[in-house]
Parts: sequence; C-alpha cells; structure tokens
Amino acid sequence: MIDMLTGQVVALREGYVVVLVGGVGLRVYVPASVFNAVEGRGHMLTLYTHLVVREDAFALYGFAEQDERALFETLLTIPGVGPRLALSIISTLTLSQLSQAVASQQPELLTRVPGIGKKLAQKLLFELKDKLAVDAATGLSPVSEIDTDVIAALTALGYSVVEAQAALQSIPRDAPPDIEERVRLALDYFA
Repeated sequence: MIDMLTGQVVALREGYVVVLVGGVGLRVYVPASVFNAVEGRGHMLTLYTHLVVREDAFALYGFAEQDERALFETLLTIPGVGPRLALSIISTLTLSQLSQAVASQQPELLTRVPGIGKKLAQKLLFELKDKLAVDAATGLSPVSEIDTDVIAALTALGYSVVEAQAALQSIPRDAPPDIEERVRLALDYFA
C-alpha cells in the first residue's frame, strides 16, 4: 500500500492533482482543502494516501493530514459510501463539524454535502455514532434542547446551520438558559 508520497505538482484538474514522484506522474484525488492549498504547478506536496483497488481501476486518494485519511477510511466502512462520496464529505465538512453533527444528531449538516439527502444523512449519523470519537476526545457534547431551539431561530433568520453553530459556541457557558437571551447573545456574535 502507498502510505504517503511527496512530489512536485505537475497538473491540477478539478478534484485531483498529478504529482511527479520518482519520474512517475501519479493522479491523486484530493479534498477541496488540499486542492485549494496547492499554489500551482511546481508546488511540492506531501500527501497521506489511501489506495482503492477495484476490478477495473486503481485510485489513489490523498490528504494533507493523517486525521483526514483516517476519517476517509472510516467513511468507507459504511455501506453505501464509496470513495467519491467520502471525499465529498471531507471536502464539505471538517472533522469537528462532522463530529458535532454526529454528537448532536443533526442530519441537516450532512445534507449540505452534494449527493447526500435526508435519508442517507440519517443513516450516516447512525453508522458514525459509534465510529467517531464525539465525547471527551473531541470536547464536543450533544446540543441541549434549548440550544437546538436557538439554532432553529438563527436558521429561521437566514443564517446557515454552520453559522448558527459558530454563534452558539460563542455564547458564554454561564449564560442563562432562557431561549430569547441565548438568541440575543448568539446574534451578538454576528455584530
């Protein structure tokens, strides 16, 4: 298995880069974070890789961090999730956003990923709840019912779920449990 590679980027195409390693150009499918970080041809790049072997093809997927690769490999263990969908999930959501969605059981975060509808989002949440460390290891805790109402109020005002969660995290821990007060504090985040 190819665990890691370092080489010079010789081509950039939508969704993949071609990296010259030892005189061989390797096509490596990468998430948006890696693709956007490449400065152009000639850029030296180190990727942690996962090789997918199929009957008709070999495909190499590369990630800037080992955590991203581990998440990719975890996603591949879920029935119905192939490499392209797993890569799309990693391109759209960070590990912490995905962990938060799983911890708080929020399928609407997953439906932001192209190719994931409500039904698949529910399935992913169910499958990932035991596979992702969403407790003390990540520092994430499930969102309370009051905070769920705060997120609902913010999204009703036109903010995205991600923006609403960021605003929710900005609320002081000692804030009163009153929904209206928590919404006001969350709106201060946007000011």
